[in-house]
Amino acid sequence: MLDATAARRLTKRTLVTVSHAIEQAALAAAEDGPMVVFALFQRMPYFDRERQVYEQIALRAAATVVGLVATEPPALPGGVHAVLLDDKEELAREWTVVVLTPRFGAVLVAHDLEQVQPAAPTLESGRLFEGRSSFRRDEALHEALRLRTQLGDRLPPAARTAVDAAVERVRDLPATPGESRADAALRLFADQAELLVTRRRADAPALREEAEVQRWTGAAGVTASGVLPVAMLAVRVTHAAGGQEGPIGRTATRQQQAAVELLVARLRPGDRATKAGDDFLLYLPNLSRDDAVSFAYAVVADFAAAAPFLDGTVTVALTVTRRRPLPEDQLRQALDWALTQNAPVVTLPPD
Repeated sequence: MLDATAARRLTKRTLVTVSHAIEQAALAAAEDGPMVVFALFQRMPYFDRERQVYEQIALRAAATVVGLVATEPPALPGGVHAVLLDDKEELAREWTVVVLTPRFGAVLVAHDLEQVQPAAPTLESGRLFEGRSSFRRDEALHEALRLRTQLGDRLPPAARTAVDAAVERVRDLPATPGESRADAALRLFADQAELLVTRRRADAPALREEAEVQRWTGAAGVTASGVLPVAMLAVRVTHAAGGQEGPIGRTATRQQQAAVELLVARLRPGDRATKAGDDFLLYLPNLSRDDAVSFAYAVVADFAAAAPFLDGTVTVALTVTRRRPLPEDQLRQALDWALTQNAPVVTLPPD
């Protein structure tokens, strides 16, 4: 487990930067082998992004071990040993990179908090972890031994043999003087990377263009199912038929604006919403299923309390999902069904 005195809350954007620094250290030319590398990627799409890097690392390392959640062995580059993780085990929530040689060590260990930094430009880049990093060889040795024990017989025999041999060689040699200097530089490096995110102002909740929301959800970027839960609500506002100033008149415009304001008022910094016709899609990270249901009924109550000034009724379909891409079409279909049933709130079954 993480040392509570050293662990800090870090965004994925920072972890990517630190991971790349450690991977480049593994690729640097040095006569200090044998080298072993462990990397826990959580899900396959995240490894695919770094596939070429690990293909090169495997050419230099005595053992390169990659752990990820999968039901069957994935196709990995030659020399990279796969360890399959169960979605429910603790290691599945880790983002870890360990590089160990007799003269060098680097480590990043982070645990997924399944939360999002509100100021982040995308859901993926703002994912929050509790983590620590170090350029100290003995810390890397400690983490290599931990993973060797936790992965146990799931490590292929060739990987176990190589790891054990490297560990014994490391134990024969003292740590290199001056490690604290490199460690201090890494901490500053990570701190500066994190400040770029934490200093951003969380956008005030408001209605966004669909294309902007799609970019924020990561529809065109690297993302993976099964990791970050997001509460989603599809909301349809049905306005009463108007008179002379009915659906196409000034009254209708005011009614529609009032409906928007009522919905937006409940959003938190970091939430997103988009609108198409009388339908809204709300995206609420860091919200549990129970809280999402409470949110939906609160929206229904808000519209009821606004009568007779607001003549609209509201119907909500909701889910809390780990699927990517997000199940927007299924949510809209559930909303259509809810209207036929005259049900104010319906929920999709869990993923």
